[in-house]
Amino acid sequence: MTYETTETSGTPEAYGRTGAPDAAGHRPRWNKVPEVTAYFWIIKVLCTTVGETAADLLNEKLGMGLTGVSLLMSGLLAVVLVVQFRTKTYRAGVYWLAVALISVVGTLISDNLTDNLGVPLETSTAVFAVALAVTFFVWYRREGTLSIHSVDTLSREAYYWLAVLFTFALGTAAGDLVAERMALGYWVSAVLFGLAIAAVAVAHFALGLNAVLSFWIAYILTRPLGASIGDYLSQPTGDGGLGFGTVVTSVLFLAVILGLVVYLSITRRDVATAERAAVPAS
Repeated sequence: MTYETTETSGTPEAYGRTGAPDAAGHRPRWNKVPEVTAYFWIIKVLCTTVGETAADLLNEKLGMGLTGVSLLMSGLLAVVLVVQFRTKTYRAGVYWLAVALISVVGTLISDNLTDNLGVPLETSTAVFAVALAVTFFVWYRREGTLSIHSVDTLSREAYYWLAVLFTFALGTAAGDLVAERMALGYWVSAVLFGLAIAAVAVAHFALGLNAVLSFWIAYILTRPLGASIGDYLSQPTGDGGLGFGTVVTSVLFLAVILGLVVYLSITRRDVATAERAAVPAS
């Protein structure tokens, strides 16, 4: 799905940006996130799959427990986000590394609440939904837009990444809740969430559902979709999976993600046309 989710185009021209400093000597910041193309959704689903399988893999292999692994991955995520915030424009490698890590951390946060603290999935799902709604409310009240085409200030970028974290945590909790309550199995769950995303696309393109709302609903739903795919591939056949294991599944999906990110870094096909011309590739 490709959404035009902007009240303004988010291009340098729309903001009067030429790359030169303004009268106060400040250089402009261009949009810090990619254009929403087919590549965006493919990599997003792959990252959510890795988030599920890598969280299980790290918890099993490192023997650090959920809390230890959560602290380790949160530290790595913090480092990558610092790099992401310090970049002046969108960089595919940094951005998607942050998404992959935030996928793992979001999964671990939900798992910690459920497994270590005994918080019911109904409660954690509701809490994450409220937290996400509050984030959107404050973001809109402070910035006047939720468009991902205008993530071009420090505050908007902070709201964006906070929202992304809550979408992963919410998607994990809601996906686990559906899986446990309905007991559909991995591949049936994947089909169910895939159909839900397709319904959002139809509602947007055919029925005029708000673009920003459509985007964020689809973004949330890709989390349980990717998790169902990851579990189906990695879990033992006796549990309804294909038995590839978390190592093979994680490595396979990481390799595909890496290939796509390298391709996008070179071609810059996920960068707005005006920005592609204004900002040199790196």
